[in-house]
Amino acid sequence: MPALPYAHDALEPHIDARTMMLHHDKHHATYVEKLNAALEKHPDLQDRSAIWLLLNPRKVPEAIRTAVANNAGGHVNHSMFWRAMAPDGGGEPKGALADAIKRDFGSFAKFKAQFDEAGEKAFGSGWVWLAKAQHGAGKLEVLTTSGHANPLEQACFPILLNDVWEHAYYLKHENRRGEYLKGWWQVANWQEAARRFESSELPSEQLWENDGGLVL
Repeated sequence: MPALPYAHDALEPHIDARTMMLHHDKHHATYVEKLNAALEKHPDLQDRSAIWLLLNPRKVPEAIRTAVANNAGGHVNHSMFWRAMAPDGGGEPKGALADAIKRDFGSFAKFKAQFDEAGEKAFGSGWVWLAKAQHGAGKLEVLTTSGHANPLEQACFPILLNDVWEHAYYLKHENRRGEYLKGWWQVANWQEAARRFESSELPSEQLWENDGGLVL
């Protein structure tokens, strides 16, 4: 379990302390516990990173494949999510990432509107992402995934993400997901997003070195 990089109440009032405590200390912890439990009888997989497990499902025994995919995905996505926010977040991206957003979406405002719309329309539990295609011209895209799937499984490198599972917002916003999405921009960590955008240019052998440290 990665520790939160800030206090539970550091993102108030946009994300309340009670939600952060339950989300990180309970929900995320449960994914880690269940992943370790699934791997308990498979010592050959216990040294593999969560990202490796997520991206190599056929090398995981069929009996535990679903449990591993769900819980490795939950661990990877949440580990990224905590770093995608910051108490001094908000504002707009700068530099190369800002240029790429303007190039691929027309403007930052158009990108935000598309991101919010995708997040609000996502059916059930899932995530909304800004991701960079790892093929072709490397265009930035807004996409959604269900459950704990990750854009890496679609050959897209995640730059920024927001959690649209109900447990991420329901205590404060109840069923008003759109309200949560709009307020979330006040804590979006554009420094982390810029770092990830720069990392997306690295060769794949460096990208996944040290347990995919550039991702988690």
